[in-house]
Amino acid sequence: MNQDNQGLDFSTVIASTVHDVKNSLSALIQAHDQWLARLPEELRGGSEQGVMEHEFRHLNGMLVQLLGLYKLGVNQLPVCPDYHELDDFIEAQLAAHEEVLKHRDILATWRIDSDNPLGFFDRELVATVVANVLTNAIRYAGHALLISIEEDGEQLVISVNDDGAGYPPRMLERQLDYVQGIDPQSGSTGLGLYFAARIAALHERNGVRGRIEIANGGALGGGLFRLYLP
Repeated sequence: MNQDNQGLDFSTVIASTVHDVKNSLSALIQAHDQWLARLPEELRGGSEQGVMEHEFRHLNGMLVQLLGLYKLGVNQLPVCPDYHELDDFIEAQLAAHEEVLKHRDILATWRIDSDNPLGFFDRELVATVVANVLTNAIRYAGHALLISIEEDGEQLVISVNDDGAGYPPRMLERQLDYVQGIDPQSGSTGLGLYFAARIAALHERNGVRGRIEIANGGALGGGLFRLYLP
């Protein structure tokens, strides 16, 4: 056996470890929910509970991203687009964040500016992107979030807008370079945007690939994330 065959592929080791950590986190979340259900009603709320709910979701989102990026790297992330009811899709995303939104005192609203009630995309992959964006928006929002869906030409645009301080200028200036290195102030690596861009690009029709875009402004004046799906 030569020396090259003696070691394990590092990316495979990381992917396996991330998978195990995700399973442990799922068990921890389940145990926490069971413990919480046994508490008296007056002890179930509080800011600490909101922090735990948010960080659980944030950690799970990061692990899903890492596994997704690994599968993308080895061409094992299939795209299975289908038609989905847009209002049902948005309501499902907000329902998954209901407890966190309540504890953070954030009002989340949604609107659909399209005559077509259906969208054609991979629901699981797009939901992962939207969930990660929502988690990030909740972290920086003041008291309001808005999810909107509209049409831009022949593309479906899913937007997440918050009323926070918005994206820093450095991210806006380098938004085509999504892996931007670790920001010493925020700790951001840009992997979330990179993952979203890769998922968007997997959606293709008539030679047009999906893409993402970040800006500041929108109806709420803060960070504005847009996902374009052909």
